[in-house]
Amino acid sequence: MADIKDTEPEINAENADDSNHDPHFEPIVSLPEQDIKTLEEDEEELFKMRAKLFRFASENEPPEWKERGTGDVKLLKHRERGTVRLLMRRDKTLKICANHYLTPLMELKPNAGSDRAWVWNTYADYADEAPKPELLAIRFLNAENAQKFKAKFEECQKEVKGKATKDTDKSDAADKISEKLEELSVKEESHSPKKEVTKEETKEESANEETKEEIGRA
Repeated sequence: MADIKDTEPEINAENADDSNHDPHFEPIVSLPEQDIKTLEEDEEELFKMRAKLFRFASENEPPEWKERGTGDVKLLKHRERGTVRLLMRRDKTLKICANHYLTPLMELKPNAGSDRAWVWNTYADYADEAPKPELLAIRFLNAENAQKFKAKFEECQKEVKGKATKDTDKSDAADKISEKLEELSVKEESHSPKKEVTKEETKEESANEETKEEIGRA
C-alpha cells in the first residue's frame, strides 16, 4: 500500500505563489458613486423600534388581516414644516410598507385585546405611492414596547395639533391687520379735503386762455 505522504504533490515556493494569486481586472466602464436619497434627510428621528405591520384587506372575500412587513417603524419630524409622519420599511429589501402623516384625529386602539398591538385608521397612506385609506395594525415584541410607541405617537399628535393652532392664530391675526389697514385707507379717503373752485379762479383761467389766443393771432 502506498504511503499517503508519497502521493501528495510537492509544494514549493513557486506553487505557493500561484495558489495565492488574486487577479484584479479593471472595469471597462467606471460608474461614479451616487448618493441615494431616502427623503429622510430633512427630518428628525423621534422614535424607532422593530415591529410587525398588518393591513386589513377589505377588498378580499372574506376581508382579512394580511401581513405587510417586519422592520423598524419610525416617527419622523420635518425640521422646517414641523409635520410628523410614520414611516416603516421592510427588512433587507427596505421597501416601504407604511408612510403617512400623523393627525390629531387618529386614535390607537388595542387589537383584539392584545397588550402589545395597536390598530388605527389613516385616510392617506403613501406606501404604494398613490395615497389611499388604510386600516393598519402593528405588533411589538412586548407590552412595554407597545406602550412606548403609543406614548410617543400621542405626544407627536399633540405637537402637530399645537402647531396647527398657532398657524391658525397667525392667519387670523394677519386677517385682522389687513382689515384694519383697509379701514384706515377708507377713512383717509373719506376725510381728505376737496379743493373748491371759486368764481374768481374760473374767471382768471378764462382770461388766461383769452390772452394766449390773442398772442397766437398776433
